[in-house]
Amino acid sequence: MYKSVLESIEGVDIYPAISLVIFFVLFVVLLIKTFKLDENFIKQMSELPLEKENHSDKNFIGEQNG
Repeated sequence: MYKSVLESIEGVDIYPAISLVIFFVLFVVLLIKTFKLDENFIKQMSELPLEKENHSDKNFIGEQNG
């Protein structure tokens, strides 16, 4: 059923190539952005789970301690 529908669409054979190009471009952009990250930022983010400070007792908007 789907095969006959897809065969009836003109130019459908270019869609896989376009999606591959889009994926490849986005992958390369994210790879470049990752390698350009500041080392201090990476170190700070990697240490966040190890902090002893408890953030769960902070008030959220609209909540009050009572």
